Amino acid sequence: MQVNLLALGGGTETTMTAQTRTALLQAQCIVGAARLIERLPAECTPNRAAATKPQKILEALRAANCDRAAVVYSGDTGFYSGCRNLVPLLEEQGIAYTVFPGISSVQLMAAALHRPWQDWTLVSAHGVQCDAVAAVLQGKPTFFLTGGSLGVPQLCKQLTEAGLGDLTVTVGENLSYPDASVRTGSAAEMAKQDFGPLCVLLTEAMQQPPRRSPGWPDTWFERGKVPMTKRFVRAAAIAALGIQPEDVLWDVGAGTGSVSVELAAAAQKGSVYAVECEPSALELIRNNRQKFHTWNLHTVEGYAPQVLENLPAPDAIFVGGSKGEMTSILSAALAKNPQARICVSCIALETLEAVLAFCREHNLEPQVMQLAASQAKSMGRLHLMMAQNPVFLVTVHCDD
Repeated sequence: MQVNLLALGGGTETTMTAQTRTALLQAQCIVGAARLIERLPAECTPNRAAATKPQKILEALRAANCDRAAVVYSGDTGFYSGCRNLVPLLEEQGIAYTVFPGISSVQLMAAALHRPWQDWTLVSAHGVQCDAVAAVLQGKPTFFLTGGSLGVPQLCKQLTEAGLGDLTVTVGENLSYPDASVRTGSAAEMAKQDFGPLCVLLTEAMQQPPRRSPGWPDTWFERGKVPMTKRFVRAAAIAALGIQPEDVLWDVGAGTGSVSVELAAAAQKGSVYAVECEPSALELIRNNRQKFHTWNLHTVEGYAPQVLENLPAPDAIFVGGSKGEMTSILSAALAKNPQARICVSCIALETLEAVLAFCREHNLEPQVMQLAASQAKSMGRLHLMMAQNPVFLVTVHCDD
């Protein structure tokens, strides 16, 4: 048996390549999604079977018992296509196959907008979980395939709830069909509209946080009278935590949100939860989030450890303030993830002892570092070094 894996493009004959059409007409049996095999050219064989899962497709091909078979896919076989899951099965069974590419929905959208697409971020939300905010945080126009539970309104709702309701988005509906339409508006507007099942979404590039090493200048942040983790302590803490792009992070006792903002900038595909109980601090966190466009930063209002129960398991946690609940906070983090990377900032010796006692009780190996930074301040013609409060950083699992 020779199997041809055929991309039908936009699902209409006008977007089908001549090569694909020839292979279709030569096929003795055709397998694919029901909506595709129902709309094939009239000259194609009536020997057709509806199947989408790779194993079911393979069973249909064997049941057809023909020499030349075709499996059809929408769009392009190389762009989030089920073709990639069928190929290993065919190879495992020793069945010869050829892959025919086609015109993808991203090409149709770019053509409709008269724009190139080589600089777009390409994401699939078709039948899979998708974090739209993390995708657009990469700072490029972002193209989404939609489908299943994540249609255009759901994706735009994610963006709106993160604070990106004003972001300009464009929806391509039924591209390549006679009733095709292209609509542009804000994410907030599109979240309230209805769309058919055959839609794609393009978001414009959004502003990004600064691209630089940890330890942003203190003057960058709105501060008010709320305590803030200073620049060089912040840089050391973030470096110790070893942030990965997809990490889930907690900042407990977030204060102004300076640590939270830098964590969010480092974990652009992840999420940061800034836990704070003081209303004035919460306002500052939101202001700094807005200022630095760190839309993956989520404020959590309330007292730890109670509010930590509903948060996702952290890959890493920074504790800047505990209100005397250090043991409970660390216990809550390790209950969610026993291997969570931990960094605690201690100004008082009593706080340091509480962290070390917790580590002894739980057989953890802490590393303790003292930071004592001084900054020159002009006094007439002279410059005197003015010391900041010394800080102890206690880290656990950070060198694993």
